[in-house]
Amino acid sequence: MSSPVHPVVPDPPQSVAPGAVHPVDESRPLGRILLFGVQHVLVMAATPISAIFLMSATLRLNPGVTVDLLSAALLLSGVGSLIQSLGPWKFGPRLPFVMLPGGAPLILFMSIAQQHGLRTATGAVLLTAAFTFVVLPLFTRLLRFFPPLVIGTMIVIVGVNLVKVGGLLVTGQPGTPGFAEPARLGLAFATIGLIVLFTRLLRGVLRQLAVLLGLVAGTALACVTGQVHAGALFSGQLVGVPHPLPFGTPVFDLVAALPLMLYSLASMAEATGQTVINAEAVGREIDIRSDVPRTVRGDALTSLFGGFFGLPLMVTSGENIGIVRVTGVRSRYVTAAAGVVLVVLGFLTPVARAISVMPPAVVGGAAMAVFAVITVLGVQMLGRARLEDHTAALTCAVALALGLLPILVPGVYAGFPSGVRILLESGVAVGALTAAVLNVVFHHLGRRTATATATVSAAVPAEAPGTAARA
Repeated sequence: MSSPVHPVVPDPPQSVAPGAVHPVDESRPLGRILLFGVQHVLVMAATPISAIFLMSATLRLNPGVTVDLLSAALLLSGVGSLIQSLGPWKFGPRLPFVMLPGGAPLILFMSIAQQHGLRTATGAVLLTAAFTFVVLPLFTRLLRFFPPLVIGTMIVIVGVNLVKVGGLLVTGQPGTPGFAEPARLGLAFATIGLIVLFTRLLRGVLRQLAVLLGLVAGTALACVTGQVHAGALFSGQLVGVPHPLPFGTPVFDLVAALPLMLYSLASMAEATGQTVINAEAVGREIDIRSDVPRTVRGDALTSLFGGFFGLPLMVTSGENIGIVRVTGVRSRYVTAAAGVVLVVLGFLTPVARAISVMPPAVVGGAAMAVFAVITVLGVQMLGRARLEDHTAALTCAVALALGLLPILVPGVYAGFPSGVRILLESGVAVGALTAAVLNVVFHHLGRRTATATATVSAAVPAEAPGTAARA
C-alpha cells in the first residue's frame, strides 16, 4: 500500500537567502546524518515487516522464502529511498522520501497469486512497472479524474480489506484446525493493548515507535507463553544476498495484471499528493509537471527491481514526513542515510531471522491496528470531498458498496469467468474505477455546456463554489 497522503499541515516555507544552501540540500556531519537516518528506519520498520508477514502467512510460504523476502524488502526499501532522496538523472524528486512495500499493492499481489500463482503475480508486478513508464506521459491528463472523493473512497476500501487480512493472520482461515484459538486471540489483543499503552505513556520519537515496541513486547509475551519457535534463529550464515526470482520464471498475463495496472493509476495520483505535501513540509518550491513524474519514475524503477526479488509494488511513503516535522531536520541526505542503513540490514540475515520468529498472531494484531488507521485516513480525506453534495455522497456510497462486496462476501463472483472474476474480486480496483467513472459522470460530463449557459444568462451558476476543485 502505497501509503496514503497524510493530513499534514505544513509550516509556511522559510525563505532562503540568495546563494545559500536550501535545508533540503544541506549536508551535516556523517555521525549525525546516520543517527537521524536510523531514526527514520525505526519509525517505518513495522511496515515492511507487517507486509512480508501478511504475504508469507496468506500464501503459506516456507520460512526460508520468508526470510529471503524480508531481506529483499529491506534492501529494496533502502534502494528506493536512495533513488527518491538523491534523484539520479530523471528518477526521484530529491526530497526526503522513504519507500515501502505493502498497502493495496500487497493485497492485489496476494489476490493474483492465489488465483493464478506466484509466478503470475511476479509477472504482474513487472508488467505494472513497465506500464507505469508507458502511461506516465498521459498521467497529467488523467490526474483530474482522481480527486479526494475518489482517492478517499479507495483508501477506505483498502483499510477495511487490510484489517480483514490482519484478522485472518490472528485467527487462521475459517474451517481450519485451530481457527480462532483463545490463546492466539489473547496474544493479538495483548499486542494491540501494548501499542495503545505505549502510545499513551511515551512521548516524542518513542511514541512514534509504539507499533514496533508493541511487536517486540508481544513477541516477548509469546515467548513467555510458549508460542514462539526460535529454532532457526541461530542457524544459517551471517551475511546473505536475497535470491532473484524466488518463485521461478515470471508468467506474464495481461488479464491477471489488469487490477494492479488499474491501481497504478490511482497510485500515481497518490504520489502527486505525497510529493506536494513533502515539498511543502520542507519549504521547497517544486514544479509539479517535472518533479511529480520523477517521483513516479522512482516508484516504477524500484518496483521493477523489487519484482525480480518476488516483492509487490514499492511505493513512496508519507510516514517519514512526521519525523521531519518533529526533528526539524529537512535534509534529504538523512533519508538517503536511512536508505543506506536499510540496504545494510537487507544483507544481514540474522536481522531477518530475528524478525521471522514473531508469531502470526502478534503481527496480525499489530497489522490490524496499523491498517485500521488507513481507513481513518480515508475517512479524513472524504471529509474534504464535501459529501453534503448528494452527487458526491452517491458516488462514495455506490463505490463503497461495489468495492466492499467481494471483501464482505467472499466468493460472490465465483460463477464468473476467471478473467472477469479476478478484476471483480479486487475490491480496491472496483471501488476506485466506480468512483472515478461516477465522478466523471457527475462532475465532468456537460460541465462546459452548463458553464456557457450560466455565463450567457448571468443566472445562478450551475455548480456550487468549490465543485470544480472537488471534481
